[in-house]
Amino acid sequence: MILEGMLSVKAALLAGRRKIHKIYIDAERKDREVRFVLHRAEERDVPVAFVSREEIENMTAGKTHGGIAAEAESRVYQDIGDCFTEDNVFLALTEGIEDPFNFGYILRTLYSGGCSGIITRRRNWENAESTILKSSAGASEYMNIVMTDDLPELIRTIKKKGVTCYAAMRRDAAVYTDADLKGPVLIAIGGEMRGLSSGVLAEMDQNIYIPYANDFRNALNAAAAAAVLTFEVVRQRRMDE
Repeated sequence: MILEGMLSVKAALLAGRRKIHKIYIDAERKDREVRFVLHRAEERDVPVAFVSREEIENMTAGKTHGGIAAEAESRVYQDIGDCFTEDNVFLALTEGIEDPFNFGYILRTLYSGGCSGIITRRRNWENAESTILKSSAGASEYMNIVMTDDLPELIRTIKKKGVTCYAAMRRDAAVYTDADLKGPVLIAIGGEMRGLSSGVLAEMDQNIYIPYANDFRNALNAAAAAAVLTFEVVRQRRMDE
């Protein structure tokens, strides 16, 4: 696959979660970011070719590549154990997120908020990985991403480790600011079309919701809900320091 843009290529180099076969750079670019990429590429023994901008445009999908692209393999995903490198974990679970841009936005928010890892149902994102990488501003390379065929079973495993599980769901819910998010937590967020499945909801300890300032009855999209809930975790944990 082809990764496009400086953020994407740098993230792939630094995270080390995929094999990079070759990097292509516009021969006219001589700036500091290019020198950084050359240094990191040398460290990882990745070949670099300086080519014309036209050649880069021929291999990429759009015009936002900024004169750099990379030929790479699919990224390696993680196991749930990789997310438990610290006691006070903050995990997220997403279900029904179909749009790669939205998934990328969610990853960007979660990573910036210190999320330990995201859990999602197994699916093939290969054809959309470049889009996810760009829309996440590189965060998708750094974030622990765990894919599973059995979300309820994995939730039960997580709960045995002392993690409290919250669902972003309005039914029988508490206001999200009243939930205790200071300890080990998992927050589950569903897509706009189908939401969270009954199997996932059955494993949750509590539902939480985001109150609105008016009587608007439609749900926030998943990326917006993820941002609100993620930074409530950040707020509570900073207050507890």
